[in-house]
Amino acid sequence: MTNLESRHGSDDEFYEHYRVEADPNQGPLRIDKFLSNRLLNASRNRIQNASKNGFIRVNNIAVKQNYRIKGGDVVTVVLPHPPRNKELIPQELDLDFVYEDDHVIVVNKAPGMVVHPGYGNYSGTLVNGLVHHFSNLPGFQSENPRPGLVHRIDKDTSGLLVIAKTEESMTHLANQFFYHTIDRTYFALVWGNVKEDAGTIDNFLARSPRDRKLVAVTQNEEEGKRAITHYKVLERYGFATAVSCTLETGRTHQIRAHFKHLGHQLFNDAAYGGDVITSFTSFNRFKTFIENTFKILPRQALHAGVLGFTHPHTGKYMHFEQALPADIAEAQERFRNFAGSYQQKL
Repeated sequence: MTNLESRHGSDDEFYEHYRVEADPNQGPLRIDKFLSNRLLNASRNRIQNASKNGFIRVNNIAVKQNYRIKGGDVVTVVLPHPPRNKELIPQELDLDFVYEDDHVIVVNKAPGMVVHPGYGNYSGTLVNGLVHHFSNLPGFQSENPRPGLVHRIDKDTSGLLVIAKTEESMTHLANQFFYHTIDRTYFALVWGNVKEDAGTIDNFLARSPRDRKLVAVTQNEEEGKRAITHYKVLERYGFATAVSCTLETGRTHQIRAHFKHLGHQLFNDAAYGGDVITSFTSFNRFKTFIENTFKILPRQALHAGVLGFTHPHTGKYMHFEQALPADIAEAQERFRNFAGSYQQKL
């Protein structure tokens, strides 16, 4: 009898939540590290706890966290309840509705809010709040975990999202995203002094081979997807730069990965190295200033400030602008003051 069965009865009581097959050339790697690189929002501590309870199997056998994956292994995560990513739990949340009619709704998403339910985030998401607000989202009555969503922004990115309220709107908006006719401009604070006043980043992005939760520039066109970001410098602080980024494509982590590729990580973007002080590290006053700013802005400095699209019912062009949230605005003001007061000392 396996550890799993001894704790919870027969296999019939368990449900497969995730299945990952190791590549044939996969070298020996601890299973907790293997899964943390492949499952979003799954920390190694969470994975280790699941393994201790017999919830992680390799080739249908429960294994401990120190098991080493080898090529061809089939890893499954099984739990004693059905996958919750198909359960849409209505919740009354404090959502910032910028615009709403019978066809679309525009929301200003707060930083820290996940857009749709997924592993480790089954409640408190934007979708949970939306299905409480109205129950006629496209796909709400089905097992679609992302009703009405035609695009998304990262958990720690703030700003504007458009959501479809009808099937007609869903199709129309999806086509606009597919043909890149949606207008989206982001504000970002990035490390370093960006050389050009304006430019275009045009390359291919794919999942990072080092960490599958991240993306990176690749030279392999077959492996990656083309990603195009147009940027413009708004202000320079010497140690950092404020930029606007207009997306021609909308790939996962596009702006974050593109500016890392340029060597200008987004300020306090921990996933892409932006939480490391890279400039003037010998200047103690500067280090203290940055550490304090990290506390004020405990996330990547990225805000979806402009959104434009053709209304799916009226055909009218809709344009929305959202001011910077307080944390980014305060960080930017601190940058200005520091640059003005201490630039000569740097």
